Amino acid sequence: MSEPPKLAQLRDKETPSRDGGAKDTPKSRRTRVQILETAMRLFAELGYDRSGNAAIAEACGLTRGAMLYHFPTREDLVEAAAWHIHAAREAAFEAEAKKLKPGQDALDGAIDAYWRLLSSVPFAAFLALERAGRQDSEVAKAIRPAQEAFDKAAMGRATPGFIMAGADARFQASRDLARFALDGMHRAALTYESDARVENVLTVIKRAIHMLNRKGDVTDLWGE
Repeated sequence: MSEPPKLAQLRDKETPSRDGGAKDTPKSRRTRVQILETAMRLFAELGYDRSGNAAIAEACGLTRGAMLYHFPTREDLVEAAAWHIHAAREAAFEAEAKKLKPGQDALDGAIDAYWRLLSSVPFAAFLALERAGRQDSEVAKAIRPAQEAFDKAAMGRATPGFIMAGADARFQASRDLARFALDGMHRAALTYESDARVENVLTVIKRAIHMLNRKGDVTDLWGE
């Protein structure tokens, strides 16, 4: 996936400094971003357990000492990587919001965009961290602030093009229904007619969200 616009600005804004005292120079910042970009890619491709600090350093062409200079502990790297990935996910949403065509329904656009992005590197990387967090309390603690930030922003609040209905309980429920249904479908192992089944479920999700946001009737949930 190509890097979305304004990702660097989002990183500067969203990624707290956890470099253990590394000097804030242009070279240091470039190295830090290189490490975090590589960590994100390896988490997505190999999973968390196979993407240790040594593997990330090797993929970056850095020595162990250079890696420790920027991230003295595994927890430092994981926390910084979680924020870095969060920024990448928000940037991806902003890029998708700009693709909305005049007259296109924002509800449908948000659902289609989220479904596409679930297969992208930033989303796959954060999923790897979340899986690791279920087994490792230190990982769970390190990624939780970024998890909470994404949960508050997902599918609308941080991406004006996808704001769907407001911030009331109805909006929250419809947003969560769409997001969690898509998350579950993405993780499922569909063994037959996967494309047709996915398309069918996406259509039903869209109709359900329209209905919950008073844009449709219960009789529209399942069309003829």
